Amino acid sequence: MATRGLRITRARARRFDGRSELSLDPDLRVFVTDLTRPYGLPVREDLLRAGAGHSYEEMAAGLLREELADDEPVDLLILAFDSPDVRPGAPSSLALSRSCPGSPLAFAVCDQGLGAAFTALRLAAEYHRTGFCRRAVVVVAEQTALHYAPGAPVRLPERHGAVVLVCEEAPGESMDIRQMPCTDDPEKEVRMLAESLEPGTALVRGPGVGGPTAQPFTGVWAELAEGLPQHTPVLVASFDRRLGVLNTLALP
Repeated sequence: MATRGLRITRARARRFDGRSELSLDPDLRVFVTDLTRPYGLPVREDLLRAGAGHSYEEMAAGLLREELADDEPVDLLILAFDSPDVRPGAPSSLALSRSCPGSPLAFAVCDQGLGAAFTALRLAAEYHRTGFCRRAVVVVAEQTALHYAPGAPVRLPERHGAVVLVCEEAPGESMDIRQMPCTDDPEKEVRMLAESLEPGTALVRGPGVGGPTAQPFTGVWAELAEGLPQHTPVLVASFDRRLGVLNTLALP
C-alpha cells in the first residue's frame, strides 16, 4: 500500500489593524492582575483603558470560512500562539472550531515561544498517524498588546496577524518537523539541512536565522502562505533565542 502522509496543502494569511471589543472586557483586567500578582509584574493600565489588543477568534474565524468549504470537514483544529489572547473567559480554540465544518477536536499550544506553531504541526502529523485525522487546521496568531510589563525584554509584533494552515492527507511522506536545541550557529544548521534536501528546495527564513522580525510569530507562516502554490519542496526555519531551540519544517 502506498504511503499517505499529512502535509500543508494550502494556507491563508492576513494582518489586521484596530482592536477587538473583547479588549475592553473588565474580566481581562481581573485575569491579567491574577496572572501577574505572584511574580510582581506591573499591569499595563494604559493598555487596558485604551482597549488595546485583538481577539484571535475574531481574526481567524473569517479566514477559516474563506479557506474551507462546507463539504471539507476538519478532524482537528490547533490554535498556536505566543503573545496572549485578549479573551479570558473561554478558549479561543473551541470557539474557532465552530467556524470549521465537521466540528473538529480543538485545543491550543502556547508557552513554547516561536516553536508553538511547529509543535502544533507535529501534533497534527501524529494524530494523522493514528488514523483519526485526514484533515487538520493549524491557526497561527499574534496580537500587539501585552497587558503587563514583562520580566525580560520581548519582541512584540508590529501588527495583529493570523495564518490558517490547512493540512491534508496526500500520497507520500508526511511533513518533517524538527525541534532541537541549538547553542552554536543556527544559520549554519539551517544551511546544512537545506543542502541535504532535494535540489531546488525553497528556504523560508524566520527570526533567528536571517528572517524578518516585524511579525515574529506569524511572519514566517505568512511568507509560506504567499509562496506555497509556487514553491515545493519548502524548508521553513525559525530559531528561538530565548529558549535556544531551532525549529524546522520540511515540506516534500
